[in-house]
Amino acid sequence: MAFPIAPVAGLALRYGSVMLATYAATRMLQPGQPDPRAETAMDDLPPGLRLRRFRDQVNAGARWSRSFRPFPDGPGVKLDVAGLARLRLTRI
Repeated sequence: MAFPIAPVAGLALRYGSVMLATYAATRMLQPGQPDPRAETAMDDLPPGLRLRRFRDQVNAGARWSRSFRPFPDGPGVKLDVAGLARLRLTRI
């Protein structure tokens, strides 16, 4: 029985391109230290989404935290996502 190579080749090309892009992105990363001020600011964010407006800028902060435990007695994982953003529009 013949092995159909066309569907397998399409999948291999798709996953191969994703693998190559991931490899290239990890090679471009440079080692560095996180900024302690930014880490403290993100740790101090309250849960949820906050938008603030002050004069000509809008600040946003968001924090989302969840715990995942697949088995009741097994180990779990805590996911904590925090982000800060600023949008400033200036007339020139």
